[in-house]
Amino acid sequence: MKTMKSSAVGAVTLAAVLGLGGCGTMSSRDQSTAVGAGVGAVAGAVLTGGSAIGTVGGAAVGGVIGNQVGKDKK
Repeated sequence: MKTMKSSAVGAVTLAAVLGLGGCGTMSSRDQSTAVGAGVGAVAGAVLTGGSAIGTVGGAAVGGVIGNQVGKDKK
């Protein structure tokens, strides 16, 4: 079971890193949103043991937080 959790977290992390590779042309706020979603997805997966609902929920919450944090950057 621990291998399953480790694999799920690794897959989510890899997807987040690859997804952030296209951030070069994004605005600062968009980058903050994407980073927040990636971090939230990983955190949600870890906290819920790799649950899809936890991962998606974490990504949503992280994206909202990242968007609000990025609002202040210029």
